Amino acid sequence: MEPVSSVVIGAGQAGLSAAFHLDRLGLRPGHDVVVLDANSRPGGAWQHRWPSLTMADVHGIADLPDLAAPSAAAIDSANVVVPQYFHDYESRYALSVLRPVQVTSVEDLDGSLLRVRAQERSWLTQTVINATGTWERPFVPYYPGAQSFHGRQMHTRDYAGAGEFAGQHVVVVGAGASAVQLLAELSEVAGTTWVTRHPPAWRTTPFTEEAGRQAVARVEERVRQGLPPLSVVSVTGLALREQEQDALRRGVYAWQPMFSRITPSGVLWADGRQQRADAIVWATGFRPDVAHLAPLDLRSPAGGIALDGTAAVRDPRVQLVGYGPSASTIGANRAGRQAARNVAHRVQRPAA
Repeated sequence: MEPVSSVVIGAGQAGLSAAFHLDRLGLRPGHDVVVLDANSRPGGAWQHRWPSLTMADVHGIADLPDLAAPSAAAIDSANVVVPQYFHDYESRYALSVLRPVQVTSVEDLDGSLLRVRAQERSWLTQTVINATGTWERPFVPYYPGAQSFHGRQMHTRDYAGAGEFAGQHVVVVGAGASAVQLLAELSEVAGTTWVTRHPPAWRTTPFTEEAGRQAVARVEERVRQGLPPLSVVSVTGLALREQEQDALRRGVYAWQPMFSRITPSGVLWADGRQQRADAIVWATGFRPDVAHLAPLDLRSPAGGIALDGTAAVRDPRVQLVGYGPSASTIGANRAGRQAARNVAHRVQRPAA
C-alpha cells in the first residue's frame, strides 16, 4: 500500500475547507490526499437537520473558500440548501470524496506513518486532518428515573418538527440556542416547560467583531490547556431573533432549575414540585466525535486534546479542525487553511 500525504476524515465545512487548501498547496484530493466521509451524500451534519429549520433560523452560513454561499429564501429548509451548496462545491473544485466510509480507528504504524482503518479498508498516510465534528456524539445526561418515563425522550439530533407534539406538554432541557429555537416553535402547538442546569446567559450588548474574537480566544485557551472544549456559542451568550419575540411575549422563556428526577408521568423537583410531561427534549449539546483517534492517546490528563493551533500537541501528524474554537463555520474555514499549511510543511511541500 502506497502511503498518501494526508487523509481528511469528514467532508463537512471544515473538511471541505481543508481539502480545498490542500489542493491549492499541490496536494490533490484523489491523488496525494484521501477524503473520507461517513455520510452517503454531501452536506455534512446539515443534511440531518430538522425540516423546520429554515435559512431564516440558522445563525449564518459562512462561505466556503473561494465560493460564496448561495442566496436562499428565508423559508427554504437549511437541510436542502446547505447540502446542495456542499455538493456544488465538491463538484466545482473536483474534491474527490469517498463515501460512505466510517473510520473506526487511526493507529501509529511505525512512528512515521499512520494507518486509518474503516471496516475492511485501510490507508497509510503521513498525516491526518480530522474533521468529524460532533453530530454523531449527542450528549444526554443521566437523571434518576429516566428509564421509568412513559412518554417520549429525544435529543435535538432526532427532532423532526413541532407537529408531532401537537396537543402535548414538552419539557425542553438545555440553555443553548437550539433550546431557544425549539421552544419558540413547540410553544405554537404544545405546552412547554423550559429547564436549565444554569441560568440562561442572555446577551445584552451587540455581538461585535471584537466580542467574537474574545469568545473564540476563551475557547482556544481551554484547548491549549488540554481541557474539553466549550462550544463557541456557549461563550457568546443567547440572543432572541425576530421570530422568537412572540414566544418571549407569551412567557415561553420563563425557565426552571434542573429537576431532581424523572417520574413515569413527568419530572420532579427536590422541593416536591412536579410537572406532567408527554415528552422530554434534550437540547443538551454534543461532544467531539474523536473516539477513532483513541489509539493515538492524544488526550491530556485534563480530558481534552491539547492543540497548538490545529496540531495535536501529543502527535503533530494529526490536525483537528471543527474542534473547539473552529467548531463554528467561520472558524472551520480558518482552521482548514491552517491545517493544510501544517500538512504541506510536514510533507516537505512548502506552502505558497
